[in-house]
Parts: sequence; C-alpha cells; structure tokens
Amino acid sequence: MKAKYLTTILSIMAMSITIESAWAHHGWASNEGEQFELTGTVVKAVSLAGPHANLQIRAEGQVWEITLAPPARTERAGLKEDTIPVGAEVTVSGHRSADPKRFEIKTERVTYQGKLYNVYPDRE
Repeated sequence: MKAKYLTTILSIMAMSITIESAWAHHGWASNEGEQFELTGTVVKAVSLAGPHANLQIRAEGQVWEITLAPPARTERAGLKEDTIPVGAEVTVSGHRSADPKRFEIKTERVTYQGKLYNVYPDRE
C-alpha cells in the first residue's frame, strides 16, 4: 500500500513539474525572425529570478526588457547578477518582439567591455 501511494505521489509531482516547465517556456514564436542588435545603458542589472534571466537597458529613448536564457544557462555562459553594473554600456543581439509597441528582445548574446556572453550558443 505504501509503495502504491509513493508511486502516485511521485507521478503527480513529475507531471506538475512537466506542466510548469512547458507553461514557463514561451518559445520564440512571438518574436521577429530576423536578428536585431541594440546598444544601450543598463538600468536594471541582470536578474536570475524567474523562468528566464533578464535585465533592462535604455536605448533609443526607451527602456527595453532584455530576456535572456533560463538562469542556469545564463550563468553557464558567465553572465551572473554582479557581472554588469547599472550604468554600463552593453550591446545585445537577439530577436525583437513582433509587437512594435513592446520594447523587448529575446536575447542570444550580450557584449560588455569586449566580452561576449553567448546565452544561446546553439542558435548561431
């Protein structure tokens, strides 16, 4: 009886993790297909909280949401919360939101002080 109960609980946990992961990963469909590059000043440093790491930059008179890879992948690329300070100039490369009213880029690469942080190396 205990084994059957444990198996049921583990199955429910596995399903909820799978569902949560699928819901959190929103893919690239809502972004433009062509590569987009932008240089700006960091106004909110890298955060590794949430399903995707992120930062914010000011460029072209707007604050842009820079969506990075999931936190573990972003860290493996060498980009951590204290890597780039607020006020620093960065260049980001990725895919802009298809909605022109949204100032958001799903970012593949960030360049800071000549160093490239490639958070999606498989998307070259």
